Amino acid sequence: MRGHSSASIVAIWWLTMISPLYGQQPIKWQIHDMERPVPPVVDPGTVSTQSEAGRPPADAIVLFDGKDLSQWLGGDGGPAKWKVGNGYMEVEPGTGDIASKSSFGDCQLHLEFSEPLPGSGESQERGNSGVFLMGLYEIQVLDSYHNRTYADGQAAAVYGQYPPLVNASRPPGEWQMYDIVFQAPRFAADGRLLRPARVTMLHNGLLVHYNVELTGPTAHKKRPPYKSHPEKLPLKLQDHHNPVRFRNIWIRELKPDAFGES
Repeated sequence: MRGHSSASIVAIWWLTMISPLYGQQPIKWQIHDMERPVPPVVDPGTVSTQSEAGRPPADAIVLFDGKDLSQWLGGDGGPAKWKVGNGYMEVEPGTGDIASKSSFGDCQLHLEFSEPLPGSGESQERGNSGVFLMGLYEIQVLDSYHNRTYADGQAAAVYGQYPPLVNASRPPGEWQMYDIVFQAPRFAADGRLLRPARVTMLHNGLLVHYNVELTGPTAHKKRPPYKSHPEKLPLKLQDHHNPVRFRNIWIRELKPDAFGES
């Protein structure tokens, strides 16, 4: 990767090696509470990926290289119906979510997105989409550049659970980056939760989550409990009726020893 993409990868790796005791604080607010303090705005600077997509690592699984949707399925299990443009895919409003053909558990995920220009709408109706790890755990995609909404629903939030540490959003029309390290939950053979899912994440090169412990799957105005599920499930991108664009999507599967497990 160019710019600070490589630095972002190194930073994520280093942060995940630090003791879990330094994660963000447990959730104390009501879900989607408009009184919850919003993150401070921080200009993320510039990176070389603004005009050109970066190059994936050699060991990455490329889910979208700008050419076609061959690695994706529609919600009905048929071909994905989103648009493919000049190096990007774009949500085709009303066609439904898309899911990766392959399934993943512990992983490092990189993707780039661009919000519709000109920006229109307010709060959750402005450039809304989402990245669902394992199809269950959402990292919010939203135009949060000068757009007020509830803190746990803005760009880079673990939806309904954790606001990002800072608002690193770029203006609509510019390319933005998410770099996510996801540790899938672990379940016993009888379905008991052994260990919750955890997320560490950078947005445009800035740390927005460090080793946060998810309370369960994400949802609108509720916090569902964990239910036992397979060790690997597809990645999902959301159709929230806004023409958000994505490019340069790749994923690296991580082994348990990446998190200090034997």
